[in-house]
Amino acid sequence: MKKMSTAPFCIGIASMPWSIFNRPSIQLASLKAYLDQYSDYQTDLFHPYLQVAANIGAEHYHSLALNSWAGEALYAPLLFPEQAGAAEKLFYEECKNNPVLKKLNFKACLHALEQSLQQWINSIDLEKYSLFGFSICFNQLLATLTAAKLVKKIRPELTIVVGGSGCVGEIGSSLLQNFPQIDYVINGEGEEALLQLAECRATNGDESSLPATILKKGKKHSYTCAKGIGDLNNLPIPDYSSYFLELQRHFPDNHFIPVLPLEFSRGCWWNKCKFCNLNLQWHGYRKKSAATVLREVNEQARRHQCLDFCFTDNALPSKETDTFFTSLAQFDADYDFFAEVRVITKPDLLKQYRRGGLTSIQVGIESLSTSLLNKMDKGTRCIENIAAMRQSAEAGITLDGNLICEFPGSSEEEVQETLANLDFVLPFTPLSSATFFLGHGSPVASDPKAYGITAIVHHKKNRKLFPAELLQNLTMLIKGYRGDKTVQQKRWKPVHEKVRQWQDFHKNRESSQAPLSYRDGGDFLLIRQERIDGAPLRHRLRGTSRRIYLFCRSIRTIDAIQKEFPQIKKTTLLAFLNDLTTKQILFMEDDLFLALAIKP
Repeated sequence: MKKMSTAPFCIGIASMPWSIFNRPSIQLASLKAYLDQYSDYQTDLFHPYLQVAANIGAEHYHSLALNSWAGEALYAPLLFPEQAGAAEKLFYEECKNNPVLKKLNFKACLHALEQSLQQWINSIDLEKYSLFGFSICFNQLLATLTAAKLVKKIRPELTIVVGGSGCVGEIGSSLLQNFPQIDYVINGEGEEALLQLAECRATNGDESSLPATILKKGKKHSYTCAKGIGDLNNLPIPDYSSYFLELQRHFPDNHFIPVLPLEFSRGCWWNKCKFCNLNLQWHGYRKKSAATVLREVNEQARRHQCLDFCFTDNALPSKETDTFFTSLAQFDADYDFFAEVRVITKPDLLKQYRRGGLTSIQVGIESLSTSLLNKMDKGTRCIENIAAMRQSAEAGITLDGNLICEFPGSSEEEVQETLANLDFVLPFTPLSSATFFLGHGSPVASDPKAYGITAIVHHKKNRKLFPAELLQNLTMLIKGYRGDKTVQQKRWKPVHEKVRQWQDFHKNRESSQAPLSYRDGGDFLLIRQERIDGAPLRHRLRGTSRRIYLFCRSIRTIDAIQKEFPQIKKTTLLAFLNDLTTKQILFMEDDLFLALAIKP
């Protein structure tokens, strides 16, 4: 039941660059839907990033949105004019290796952003609003602080609140204390907290009754996130209508169909990875039912005539995801989904997901060294990561992932293990090599000595964006550190190079066939294997050899293989498996084996 207010109370909420421009903001859409359901306040949404994308060009905007430091560098001089020189240098450093960004001129981009911001502010009747909010996620901090400062300059009495993953806990508290344009910070989930704040402001209520997770200047701050919504199935469907109205205004002749964000769960059901700080804003793990998400997909597709969706989850819930994609496989609809998932090693399961519309996934591979995976507390082994890559390729699902390089405390043996195992994943879609960064609130940051970190400092790139005297009072999401960085940089250099060779191999391939594939002749297999140098190799496996290889399409132990083929002596079996491993068409880890060739 809606709570009635006695006077008009209007709320504005904005998402600034560098939000992905071909996606509406699920944060804004969820807040509006919730406020509309549980109050009679008018809530208006704003997506200024669309105007920026229209002004600088969609291709340039997309590339900047994927480069957090370059995007932040462009807004730094608008907030801190004295940082213009340092920010410009950082911008060009970040752009020099990107074929799209290296064509950009810093001052021209800066002028376009300033013009876009002014155009957006001029288009808003700020007098209308009693509360104005900004959602801060990755790459949106400086743009948000700049916009909030301009709003305050025009209408100083307007209350401004910020929230999101980019201003959680100590981060939000430090922003509140150091930037006068911010009046409140919501620590954690926003639906209930924003409604509580709006009700308090609308009725001139006692602010002491507000929960400690709504941070205010001069108030004792709690760094515990808001508990949030207990049952996500009770949430209303996000309202993307404002985004589509703005999209039509800024891209009247647009030739793209937006990708609609979906939320299956909040938090991460694993939540143990030592490097991860993606769950600071969540209080526990909760998920929707498959039936709820199915209804949401069908309703959003009907409302907006879109078929492309991306899940915002850190990791999809396993059982509900099985039900969801199994159900979708029975529908006559051409949905297309992207999702972040934990490692999936069952080939038939991924094929079922593909039939339900899952076409691309981001998997937390992170390493091809089991020893290093244990240090990271990933809960997987190298062979499982390789199985996920293989099974995705066979299912026709594009897999994206990273190799975390230069992880503090990683050993030379782990680097050598990684280099050796890179030979076996050559046939699969290349990963990206990602240099480790220290995230605020991650287990590594909370126990730095355990990883050989001797000091945590401000990141050198943030020192180019913020005035020194201000930065020393801020808690930033990404940190710098001292320890074995120089050693790790030298140690991991060969891995970076080998990943580049892997990427070049796939970029320069001319064949449409999979690089490592098999054709089944019934009682024999023909395996085709491409290499970086030289013509493709051909292998033929007959009779029992064929059956053993196909049995290893899933990870098998030596005992399971011998149980399946009891007529073969263990020594003979191991010799055969070792030969296939030497040829790099089978992967072996301890007593586990995985066939690598896929059936197209």
